[in-house]
Amino acid sequence: MSERTSAEPRSSEPAARVVPFPSAPVPPQIAFDRAELRVLFNLYGRMVSAGEWRDYALDFRRDKAVFSIYRRSSEMPLYRVEKDPKLARRQGAYAVLSASGLVLKRGQDLARVLAVLEPPLRAV
Repeated sequence: MSERTSAEPRSSEPAARVVPFPSAPVPPQIAFDRAELRVLFNLYGRMVSAGEWRDYALDFRRDKAVFSIYRRSSEMPLYRVEKDPKLARRQGAYAVLSASGLVLKRGQDLARVLAVLEPPLRAV
């Protein structure tokens, strides 16, 4: 039997270059900025001290940012506050959704949109 040596002729073509990252630009992740988080946590703190809410979750996706509000941590969220910049020029970037998915309020200003979650004032 004849043995082949490991020195086989190589092709003159360069090997395919492996790119570890895609060359297409990755869209930035949508998030709440510091001022928006301040407004959200002010409302959240008032409602926690009133005993209405107990937990929250932040979810940052490529298309929107979501602040979910829970009565208990094991349940579905009572409300979701969503920031979707694609809707900023049409309906408003901010929306408050109920547990069933119903849009309670939508608009450009986060504080005005969150007003739907504020408890009504009572005479003392």
